[in-house]
Amino acid sequence: MVRIKHRYLLVNILYPDEKTRTVQHSNPAPKEATPYALQFRQPSPDALNAKLLARMVRDAIAELFGDYGSGMASGSLIAIIRVARAHYRLVWAALTFITNLPKPLSQPCVVQVVRVSGTIRKAEEEAIRRARLAIRQAQRVGGDGIIAGGVAGRHGAVDEDEEMGMEGGIEDLDDDEMDDDEE
Repeated sequence: MVRIKHRYLLVNILYPDEKTRTVQHSNPAPKEATPYALQFRQPSPDALNAKLLARMVRDAIAELFGDYGSGMASGSLIAIIRVARAHYRLVWAALTFITNLPKPLSQPCVVQVVRVSGTIRKAEEEAIRRARLAIRQAQRVGGDGIIAGGVAGRHGAVDEDEEMGMEGGIEDLDDDEMDDDEE
């Protein structure tokens, strides 16, 4: 019997704040400004549920890849997005191009795939690790907007990725090198 193999995409949905969308180089950042590491980390609206998220992903796949893409990923999307191993790159590409939540919410967003895994357990472990890291990062932020290791305005995504162990971003590993489904 042949086992059906899947890939699990751990996804971050970031919401750019309207006030922080444009960078103002002439004015120094006020002390009460939110640090760069936390600017996009806001909770999702309550109306964003699994059904709406699945519709958002399916619409993006249909827009980018047409009927072929819709057919390949039609019934395989779940909350930590589960997709057939052969087509996970298609879903990843569609997620990258999503810029707004669907119609009832219509809120600007950035969808970021942070982990591709062969098992849901590894995807969950990565989600927990990232949540703990975000909590530690938030605890280090002082009242004066300074983060350990740099000023909030200068603390960039590269430093954050290095701390999370992703200096080069997500590597597109071959199927052999990725987390195996077997345990």
